[in-house]
Amino acid sequence: MTVLQILPILAAGLFLLITIGALLKRTHSTSQNWQLPALLFLAFTGFSLYTVAVDRLIGFWNNHTQNASGNQVWFDLLLAIGVTWVLMLPRARAQNMRLPLWLLFICCSGCVGVLAMFSRLLWLENQSTKHA
Repeated sequence: MTVLQILPILAAGLFLLITIGALLKRTHSTSQNWQLPALLFLAFTGFSLYTVAVDRLIGFWNNHTQNASGNQVWFDLLLAIGVTWVLMLPRARAQNMRLPLWLLFICCSGCVGVLAMFSRLLWLENQSTKHA
C-alpha cells in the first residue's frame, strides 16, 4: 500500500476514536478542549499546503468535477461545512467573533478554516469561563 492509500485509513481510525470518545464522554462542556481542534488544524493545514504544492491550487477542483463521485464529495463537504457554520454561529456571536472574516476564511480554506474557527471559539469560551 502507498502512503496515499494508508492515510485515509488512518484518518478514518482517528475520526472513529474522536467521535466515539466524545459519545462516551459524560460531560457536556467542550470549552476546555480547544487543543485537539487546534492540533487538527495545524496537521490538516500542513497536509493541505503539501497538497497544493504537489497538485497546485486548482487540483482540488479537478478532483470534484471529473465524475459524479467527485461531485458527491464536493456536495458533502459543502453540507458539512455549512451545517458546522450554522451550529457554531450562536456560540461565536456570544464570544463576539468577527464572523464575516471567519466566513471568508472558511470559504477560502474549507475545513482548515472550520478547525481554526472551532478551536478559537473553544479557546474564547474557556477564557470567559475562567474569568467568570
